[in-house]
Amino acid sequence: MINSTSSSDRAGGTDAISLNRNQQRTPRLAGQNQDSVSTTNAAILADALNSQPEVRPEMVARGRLLAADPNYPPAGVISHIAGLVLNSPDLSEDQS
Repeated sequence: MINSTSSSDRAGGTDAISLNRNQQRTPRLAGQNQDSVSTTNAAILADALNSQPEVRPEMVARGRLLAADPNYPPAGVISHIAGLVLNSPDLSEDQS
C-alpha cells in the first residue's frame, strides 16, 4: 500500500526558504539609492492641461478650411500612405 503524504505532514519541519529571510537579501552598494517616484511633473502637466480650453476655435476653423480644400491632403501624401499600407505585412496570415 502507498501511503499518501500531504503538506500537513511537513508542518513541523523547517523549510530552507522560510529561514531568516533578511540574511538572504543582497546587500546594497554604498551610495545606491532606493527606487522612488515623483509626481511633481505629473501635477504640473495636469495643471497645464486643465488650463487649456477643450475646444480651440482656431483649430476648428483650420480643420474646416482643410476639409473644404479639394487638394487636401496632397496627392503625394495619399500615394505615400497607400504604398505603406500595400507593402505592410498581412498580420492575419501566419508569419512563422
